[in-house]
Amino acid sequence: MEFRKLGTSDLEISALTFGAWAAGGWMWGGTERQEAVGAIRAAYDHGMTSIDTAPIYGQGLSEEIVGEAIKGIPRDKVQILTKYGMRWDLAKGDFAMKSEDTKGIKIDIYKYAGRESIIKECEDSLRRLGTDYIDLYQIHWPDSTTPIQETMETVAQLIKEGKVRQAGVSNYNVAQMQEAEKHITLVSNQVPYSMVTRGIEGSVVPHSLEQNISILAYSPLERGLLTGKIKPGHHFNEGDHRAGLPVYQPENLEKVNAFLNKIKPLAEDKHAALGQLVLRWTIAQPGITIALVGARNAEQTIQNAKAMDVQLSQNELSFITEELNKLELPK
Repeated sequence: MEFRKLGTSDLEISALTFGAWAAGGWMWGGTERQEAVGAIRAAYDHGMTSIDTAPIYGQGLSEEIVGEAIKGIPRDKVQILTKYGMRWDLAKGDFAMKSEDTKGIKIDIYKYAGRESIIKECEDSLRRLGTDYIDLYQIHWPDSTTPIQETMETVAQLIKEGKVRQAGVSNYNVAQMQEAEKHITLVSNQVPYSMVTRGIEGSVVPHSLEQNISILAYSPLERGLLTGKIKPGHHFNEGDHRAGLPVYQPENLEKVNAFLNKIKPLAEDKHAALGQLVLRWTIAQPGITIALVGARNAEQTIQNAKAMDVQLSQNELSFITEELNKLELPK
């Protein structure tokens, strides 16, 4: 496994980091706890020592599963990345969405990053994770009702107290990053990025490169689409959010699979799965420091980790990008 430093910090994260959203089951049609624990332990065993989670993932369940999975592992051998700023138990801030918790109970979710809320969330996360510090603490989504200064100064205080090592943001645009940088040393921005979601290349990537802020790419496999295993007509479980996404509509599925068929011979030549080739391409892109990749079980985790065994030349990377640039997806 390759390790990369976040921003100007000394915090090193595995280039492929385990994304624990699906482990919480929320918006993924449920979860099997022991399989999720096994997936995280397999990640650690195969060099993916960094784990990204959040309280909202299963309303605490994902963090609890991460805490269970890392029991017995020396704390300095694993890096815990979690978030704050999405509340399902407090009606304050920006209304985000209506949803259901993992038991089917309706909940309203708010983006809120006020001082007292962050302090409470941090304590709750530490308890669920079974640790006394968080390696990277990230605001989950911007909150327009709270000044960024208040939010960042609160996290800076948590760093001083030793409860947090480094501060990051998630889903921030350039202007929001610039404001945050006035009040804290920002080491990362976690944003969506994949072969079919490349919007950040316009402004977020250039700014991040200029300011030495790492980019953590989430959904690099586009929630499974870029593995080549999801074809037109695919049936999703009830509660699986992917069914309604534009990129999963039949016409787009056909176009994406046609593109994947063009690069599949290269994967076969490398004795690699399509998903492994895609991950290798992703972390080779300018500004992309880390790719977050989830798994439902140990087998999927091991397949993801083996992406690091794939070696791509500059010509091969260019070939993939050239084929990708021909792909046009209707909105």
